[in-house]
Amino acid sequence: MKILVPLKRVPDPDTKIRVAANGAGIETDGVKFAVNPFDAIALEEALRLKEKGAATGEIVVVTIGGDECAEQLRSGLAMGADRAILVKSAAPLDSLAVAKVLVGVYKKEQPGLVLMGKQAIDDDSSQAGQMLAALLGVGQITFVSKLEVSGSTANCHRETDAGIETVTVTLPAVLTADLRLNEPRYVSLPGIMKAKKKPLEETTPEALGVSTASRTRIVKMERPAGRKAGVKVKTVDELIAKLRDEAKVL
Repeated sequence: MKILVPLKRVPDPDTKIRVAANGAGIETDGVKFAVNPFDAIALEEALRLKEKGAATGEIVVVTIGGDECAEQLRSGLAMGADRAILVKSAAPLDSLAVAKVLVGVYKKEQPGLVLMGKQAIDDDSSQAGQMLAALLGVGQITFVSKLEVSGSTANCHRETDAGIETVTVTLPAVLTADLRLNEPRYVSLPGIMKAKKKPLEETTPEALGVSTASRTRIVKMERPAGRKAGVKVKTVDELIAKLRDEAKVL
């Protein structure tokens, strides 16, 4: 079974984000980029499946963007992926456009399983995985916190507001990884050296026969308004009065 793992290039979670002066996006100068953390979890799970013998085929990582995205693909190869695919596209893509590109990659690669993060930390849309499964007409399980693959089925625990739900799906399928699925391994120096020799293929949406026309766009981006400083109250009656008269929550 071959596993396809999409990786997205996002600002590093520890970097400071600044809104661009024109409000059209973020300021990228001096910003460190990394693999989307949820995608790294998905890749780690794919590697574990292969190590356990549940997946015997290739693990292929894919991303969409410019030449700068090759860095994140190399990180995926250094973790242990076998091959990487860069779908070159300069235009900003919404979730549906991303899903359509992944459909083209899926049809070319014919994986038995797609493992991807439940959401990207830059836009938090949490839509691409669901849209990909719908366009492919295959099963899907989202927010997976535990995964067991046996033959042609995947048994998953998924996190919901009401608790843990257990779901079984027939492969091929699209699974999206939640935070508690695993903890990704650190990239080792031997892994980095091996990654330099692994193949990184480049293609385009046109070569895959798909359109990247986005139906949504960012109109404006701005920082949230600053919060007022907290106040200390001396009595319960004063607290109740503030909650009733100022916060309007009582």
